[in-house]
Amino acid sequence: MNPFEQLDERFKTLHKPTARLDHLYDGCRWAEGPAYFPAHRTLVWSDIPNNRILRYDETTAQVGVFRHPSNYSNGNTVDPQGRLVSAEHGERRVTRTEHDGTITVLADSYDGKRLNSPNDVVVRSDGTVYFTDPSYGIEGYYEGFAAEPEQAGQHLFRISPHGGIEIAADDMQRPNGLAFSPDERVLYVSDTGNKTMRAYDVADDGTLSGSREFARCTAGGFDGFRLDEQGHIWSSAGDGVHVLHPDGTLIGKVRVPEGVANVQWGGYKRNRLYICATQSLYAILLPVRGAKTM
Repeated sequence: MNPFEQLDERFKTLHKPTARLDHLYDGCRWAEGPAYFPAHRTLVWSDIPNNRILRYDETTAQVGVFRHPSNYSNGNTVDPQGRLVSAEHGERRVTRTEHDGTITVLADSYDGKRLNSPNDVVVRSDGTVYFTDPSYGIEGYYEGFAAEPEQAGQHLFRISPHGGIEIAADDMQRPNGLAFSPDERVLYVSDTGNKTMRAYDVADDGTLSGSREFARCTAGGFDGFRLDEQGHIWSSAGDGVHVLHPDGTLIGKVRVPEGVANVQWGGYKRNRLYICATQSLYAILLPVRGAKTM
């Protein structure tokens, strides 16, 4: 069965109708936050309610537990030095796993008050960390621990390479997934509060400006997403993966039988799209490669 739905002629070069959607693993309660390590060809992703991070080995197709407990980690990414950076609901913090396995806390508070529940995270090539901080992880016990928010709002934060933290954007209801354009000049952020995606211009010093609505989701809401080398956005949605042209037009879909939460590029050519979808991990091979800035 062809998993692709073409809505625009510009989608034609981005998929192969003969490609199949591979179902790699099930047994999750809420699969999220995939991150890929090219050096050993493994993908890690969060199973938030089960309080664990799982690991898929491309070379053997085996799945094992990478970390348990994971402090109800959600989003994960790999920094330019090849270290895992994670957003944790449980401890309400952003951490980095060093090469020796030790954990470094990058942020757990702002202005003397605890963060809400860091959700997703990206790292710019200069080491600047951006993360979203909605309150999903403290609104009950399913994905963390119920607590009253201490922050005045739900913001996008920026951590400088030297460790200072500040609010990068405060004009979203529930900032969620985020990713850079291939040249790192634009930062895209999904706002699950109103089912939109916003775009921000990124200055050399990391500050953001030019906030604008980039796209509006037509099925469910945007959550996590990644870009390919050509600047197309491959985003989670309620009926699969939505593919957005750099001008914001929805040009195609990858149909998935479960609601999708996040995606990540992998494979030795960086053209295998991994898909975290509710209970399962899927993957599909594409004729395009993911952007290097992930």
